[in-house]
Amino acid sequence: MKVSIIQDELNWQDAEANRERYTRHIESLQDEDTDLIVLPEMFSTGFCMQPENLSETMEGATVRWMREQAARSAAAITGSIILEEDGHYKNRMIWARPDGSMAYYDKRHLFRYGDEHIHYTAGNERIVVELHGWRLALFVCYDLRFPVWSRNRDDHDVAVYVANWPGARQYAWDTLLRARAIENQVYVVGVNRIGWDGIGNAFFGGSAVLDCLGQPVVDCRDKRMNATTTLSREEQEAFRQRFPARMDSDSFAIQI
Repeated sequence: MKVSIIQDELNWQDAEANRERYTRHIESLQDEDTDLIVLPEMFSTGFCMQPENLSETMEGATVRWMREQAARSAAAITGSIILEEDGHYKNRMIWARPDGSMAYYDKRHLFRYGDEHIHYTAGNERIVVELHGWRLALFVCYDLRFPVWSRNRDDHDVAVYVANWPGARQYAWDTLLRARAIENQVYVVGVNRIGWDGIGNAFFGGSAVLDCLGQPVVDCRDKRMNATTTLSREEQEAFRQRFPARMDSDSFAIQI
């Protein structure tokens, strides 16, 4: 399976400009024959705490754009946006397929330090999607800090994290991506942004694809770029067979 990650700045609270920005990136991937394109958290607006002014619906312009881009590129596209549903605001990670169908994951762990829990409603369902025989678990930003929620319960091969993770905590981002890959023996795809937001936070990127040893297959560092790599099921399964640590993991139940 080929995976493409896109790391760039975001136009603050300007969904149309961001859609245009990421359209250019996606068009530049047309010769890559990729299967999956991953965008950051709240890629249409930046990480904003004014959902009443910025939210869209599942029938809105950005979801429609994602479906169009997925069909045009013949690849699944994922990233999160501000979504309103039944009077509640969600930080929703959309999974748009080329055939027009969709899945979604509502961010479980809301970033209390930034008051996200005041403005948004948390999700309560863990989502795993399938793509070309691969099982991919969907997560958003702050979820990365919670290993129980991210635990591989023999239900996924790839963990996908989309983020607006500030540079002030870059070391945590880099470290936790590797930890999640190592402890779960999965590929980890982490996509962050760069640049500055509208309230003075700097972002240093660090978007990467890591193998199940926690080693970077692709590392964007702090550059504006897109990158495509191929995940190897054979290599992952061979390592899991040689070093079957997951068979010794602790059993537990999650209470929502």
